[in-house]
Amino acid sequence: MRAWLYLLAAAVAGAVVTTPALFILVFAGGSFDDALFAALATLMLVSALAVVTMRDIIRCGLAMIVSFLSLAGIYVIVGAPLIAAAQVIVYVGAISVLILFAVMLTQSKLAPARLVFQTQAVPAAIAAVILFVLLALGVSATDWNELSHRIRLATNELAQLLFNEYVLPFEVVSVLLLAAVVGGVFIAKREERG
Repeated sequence: MRAWLYLLAAAVAGAVVTTPALFILVFAGGSFDDALFAALATLMLVSALAVVTMRDIIRCGLAMIVSFLSLAGIYVIVGAPLIAAAQVIVYVGAISVLILFAVMLTQSKLAPARLVFQTQAVPAAIAAVILFVLLALGVSATDWNELSHRIRLATNELAQLLFNEYVLPFEVVSVLLLAAVVGGVFIAKREERG
């Protein structure tokens, strides 16, 4: 019975994701890139909603991975392959897997397997409304002139710029991240002993 529910949920999610893409292709006269963007954006929003609404933390982590992958696909469509690769490597490859392994390894067998929702719904709703208003003001105040062609980010030029002119800030950030990792391990080991 449970397998049928999962199949039904997958079919509904697939229909929700592909409907905007089909609408853009068939009725709005858009291109394949527009339809792909609509499908990926819808998949990202659906999976992000799943992250904050599901109670099982493992499934929340998997939905977060889907959301990150959708965003990486959007980066590829808009012409930023380096940002897409960084998105996959850093967020999907490192943070999501780290969160899933941390949850699976540290969750006690006696602890509840499902998340308990906190009592912060009203402040979160107020913050979401404020953020929506700020984004709406920013979008309405921006001049959205159409470009004659899509701008592509040349990855090799960005790499040359990063490793030739900005090598010192790049190394400072890497040392800072290494110090944060070492500090996190030190604090975790100290709490474990205490």
